[in-house]
Amino acid sequence: MHYYAHRIRFAHPLRVAWFTCILNLVGIAASQADDPAPGISGCQRYITARDLNAHLQKIPVSQGVLSEKSETDAVVRVDPTVKYQTILGFGGAFTDAATHVILEMPKAKQEEILRAYFDPDQGNHYTLCRTHINSCDFSINSYSYDEHAGDTELKDFNIARDRQSLIPIIKRALAMSHNGFKLFASPWSPPAWMKTNGDMLHGGKLKPEDRSAWALYYTKYIHAYADEGIPIWGLTVQNEPAAVQPWESCIYTGPEERDFVRDYLGPTLQKEGLSSVKLMVWDHNRDLMYDRAKDVYDDPKAAQYVWGTAFHWYVQDDFDNVQRVHDAWPDKNLLLTEGCQEGGIHDTEWAVGERYGEAMKQDLNHWSVGWTDWNIVLDQTGGPNHVGNLTSAPIIADTTTGEVRYEPSYYYIGQFSRFVRPGAVRILSAPTNENLETTAFQNPDGQLVLVVMNRTELPIQFKIAVGDRSVETVAPQRSIQTLVVDSK
Repeated sequence: MHYYAHRIRFAHPLRVAWFTCILNLVGIAASQADDPAPGISGCQRYITARDLNAHLQKIPVSQGVLSEKSETDAVVRVDPTVKYQTILGFGGAFTDAATHVILEMPKAKQEEILRAYFDPDQGNHYTLCRTHINSCDFSINSYSYDEHAGDTELKDFNIARDRQSLIPIIKRALAMSHNGFKLFASPWSPPAWMKTNGDMLHGGKLKPEDRSAWALYYTKYIHAYADEGIPIWGLTVQNEPAAVQPWESCIYTGPEERDFVRDYLGPTLQKEGLSSVKLMVWDHNRDLMYDRAKDVYDDPKAAQYVWGTAFHWYVQDDFDNVQRVHDAWPDKNLLLTEGCQEGGIHDTEWAVGERYGEAMKQDLNHWSVGWTDWNIVLDQTGGPNHVGNLTSAPIIADTTTGEVRYEPSYYYIGQFSRFVRPGAVRILSAPTNENLETTAFQNPDGQLVLVVMNRTELPIQFKIAVGDRSVETVAPQRSIQTLVVDSK
């Protein structure tokens, strides 16, 4: 059965209901065969849709389109000759809490969770991940790697605490991923004895006399992880440096972060043979990212050490600020380093998945080179979190029942991460219908990847056009789909 959503904006309500009924009857049951499309050969389609019980499901490109030729209102033009940024990858965060939750699950469920994220054939194929230096709010308790006050030479530095769960799970994920992934690390706070408030929690600042010791601390961490067989690809200077939190936090003004990078952290990384480690500033929300980037980049001596600007998705969207930072400093990179749905778990809430899809599409279309989610997994409460700051995660692991639940956000992330490979280049995609939200890429092997979202309550039929080739398909209501076109 086929349906046609021509001029859906003016459709009669009864007709809309009929379209929806037909769409549900179609069910997008999974044909596993390739569906060469007229005009575009080797086109494959994968879809996640609220009303169709479809989750990253492979279906024919022509499913849901009238068999006879007809005019359509909408076109998505994909032009691989117009190129933008190169993509690093997608992923999430290994936290003390997340890795403890995984280890509390039955062995088979542990493997299922890791496979769901890191298996390149069956999972979301994560290639860019984050972790924390010292504890964060999503730790079982607050801790640092050196509790010896005044140990500025860091003779007592030791990452033994991370061997409880973080290091074992990261190693298993690396093995599961086959080709590994890039891992970057962020501190939430220096040890309490290095801070003005004598506390890892509740803000405070780095003591000026301990800036050298704190810079050395990063390098000790990188070397210690390397000794465990875990390379650290990048660093952010400080997680959320403008927020005094009830959990681990440390405050820097823009000039303070600039001076620390210029006079301490940058030179220390260089001295310790770690100049290839990618250093990122800010690591906080989009709203202030232009001003904070400017503080650092306007100083050439500080900017020379900085690979790019890290940012989060909280408070306000402000996607245009991501573009503004790129436009002002096109030689510097942009990376979304954290986003999650706040306020505990949000089981099966489709809007949470759509929030992920919208943010990923917007950030990528405004020059982010990748996108990293927050905790890869949390328990049935949205924790554990040692200060009660509970949130949601794409996978919820119920440690009381052993059940693993996949949230809509898991599938929305997968619509990008499974198909857009590291080294892909974002290319132009231009929809003629504002309700078709798109982004497109060309993978290193030449494949074209088009991601299309439809957050309306109506299906939209549209044509994909690449050069002089085209094919018709449809975006079901409240859906996201990825179309992969073989290189010509």
